[in-house]
Amino acid sequence: MSTMRAVVLTGHGGLDKLTFDTNQPVPVPGPNEVLVKVYAAAVNNTDIAMREGWYARQSSEGPVVDTFQKRSFTFPRIQGAGAAGVIEQVGAGVDERAKGSAVVVDPFMRDHSASERVQVVGLLGSTQDGGYAEYLVVPASNALTVQSDLSFAELACLPTAYQTSEEMQIRAQIKLGDVVLVTGASGGVGAGNIQLAKLKGATVIAVGSKDKSERLLSLGADHFIDKNKGLAQSLSEILSDRSIDVVLDVVGGEMFSSLFDVLKRGGRLVTAGAIAGYATQLDLRVPIYRDLELLGVGGSQASAMKNILRYVEDGRLRPQVDSMFPLEDVAVAQARFVEKAHVGKIIIDVSGANRQCNRP
Repeated sequence: MSTMRAVVLTGHGGLDKLTFDTNQPVPVPGPNEVLVKVYAAAVNNTDIAMREGWYARQSSEGPVVDTFQKRSFTFPRIQGAGAAGVIEQVGAGVDERAKGSAVVVDPFMRDHSASERVQVVGLLGSTQDGGYAEYLVVPASNALTVQSDLSFAELACLPTAYQTSEEMQIRAQIKLGDVVLVTGASGGVGAGNIQLAKLKGATVIAVGSKDKSERLLSLGADHFIDKNKGLAQSLSEILSDRSIDVVLDVVGGEMFSSLFDVLKRGGRLVTAGAIAGYATQLDLRVPIYRDLELLGVGGSQASAMKNILRYVEDGRLRPQVDSMFPLEDVAVAQARFVEKAHVGKIIIDVSGANRQCNRP
């Protein structure tokens, strides 16, 4: 086992920058690292952003993104910020008994000497090679064991997407009885926000495309709002004015400022994406004089993924798989992702994604 199949990103740009290679060297785990045989990976928005160079963009005051502490993105790079598989080899300092364990890979590389909120210094598939390959190497602490009857395809939904959803909800302190508005509800983070908020006992209002309404309601949303209709008017037909406790947003763009208008006094808005654009205008009197909180999520605390795996192992969470593509069709899968026709996660079948994790 010296070479492997992988999809390699050769530079920032279009889908033509993704190359399928059957002769990539298999990585070797160093001290305190493990080699994971990848059964399934997922397409995440961060994969698209990385490929297109979104993180590399500059503002007039310097780099836009601080999450990775100015670590450079180098090429060639194997993408894939979400992966699940089985530990095949261990490096020095790792218990040999870890071999054969089914794992979900936490994609966030951390500096554990920093405070928990700012520990993230790297991301799988961006600052180091990721899950679009038959094998990957990560610190042993990032390979989280799981006992479940879920398939590896379902487990691969959890890193990045559902993990970000849980981080958003930790920051928002969602609790029983809260009314939560979820934008971008059909994507991986949006689907995760619906399922996780319902798990916590919230009333969930999903915002998305009309043709996806039934699928979003089947995920657990209590109400649906067509994103092409006026938000305030649509909400008034469901609830009383300004009755939203929490907004969970990954859309940004022109709609962003209107999200503050629907929050009740003391409400919380958490943003973790800007798929409709990252520039917006805001009347600051709204958050100031209504005592609103704005929280940004660029990385996940270690506790978020541990929470997610506990929900899975307890049988309270089954992530939503939209579709699956073979490894050689990563470019096709990313094209589908960009079309925004999916609900839930788009999965890459690397080495047997449909296998149950407790039967590798």
